Amino acid sequence: MTLHVLNIRFGRVSALPAELPYYWHLLDSDEQSRAQRIKNPQRQARQVEAQGRLRIILGKAIDIAPERLRFARHAHGKPYLPDFPDFAFNLSHTADRMAVVISRGCRVGIDIESCKPRANMDALADKCFGAEEKAYWLALPEAERLHAFYRFWTRKEAFVKAVGQGISLGLPHCVIDPLNPERMLDVPTSCGHAGDWSLSGFAVSDDICGAVAVDGAIDQILIRAL
Repeated sequence: MTLHVLNIRFGRVSALPAELPYYWHLLDSDEQSRAQRIKNPQRQARQVEAQGRLRIILGKAIDIAPERLRFARHAHGKPYLPDFPDFAFNLSHTADRMAVVISRGCRVGIDIESCKPRANMDALADKCFGAEEKAYWLALPEAERLHAFYRFWTRKEAFVKAVGQGISLGLPHCVIDPLNPERMLDVPTSCGHAGDWSLSGFAVSDDICGAVAVDGAIDQILIRAL
C-alpha cells in the first residue's frame, strides 16, 4: 500500500472587512458566483476568505501565483487542479475555523467539526451510522457518547469527501471499525476495498475535532497553523 504524507493547515477565518477585497480578487468567476449565492454576510465573508486562503496554500505548495490556479470539478462537485493532477487537496470549515489537507497521488478528504452537543444526535446516529457503529455507540456510557459521535462523524465525512461523492454515497454504508477507528470496516463497492483506505483523527483545540481519510497508508501527518 502506498504511503502518503498529509500536510494539514489549520486556523481561524477572521479577515477584517478591509482584507476581503484581496481574497475576493484571488477567486475566479465561478468561486465568486458561489460566494455571492450565500446570503448571510458573515458566512459569505468566511467563504471568500477560506477559498482565497486555499488558493494561497496551494500556490505556495506548487510554486505558482494563487490567482493563476485553475480549478475544475468532478461530477459530484469535488474540486481539483487539472493542470497539476498529482496534487490532492481538500478543504473543510466550521464556524470561524478552516482546515486544508494536501498530499500527492491519492484521494484525500478532511473534515473538522465543532464538538458540541446536538439535540438530534440520536436521530443522526440512526440515519448515518452503520449497524456496527450504532451498536458500539449505544453501549458506551452516556459521558463518552459525544466524543465517540464526532469520532465517527468526522471520519465518515472525510471519507466521503475523499471519494468525491459527499453524503450521497450513503453514510450508513461507509462503516468505520469501532475497535480500530483508523480503518474502514465496510465501504460501497464503487470505492474499492475497505482495506485500501486509512483514517486518522486529529484534535486542534478543545472544541474542534477533525479527521482525514486517504486511499493508501498514512506515513506522516504534519499540522501547521495558517
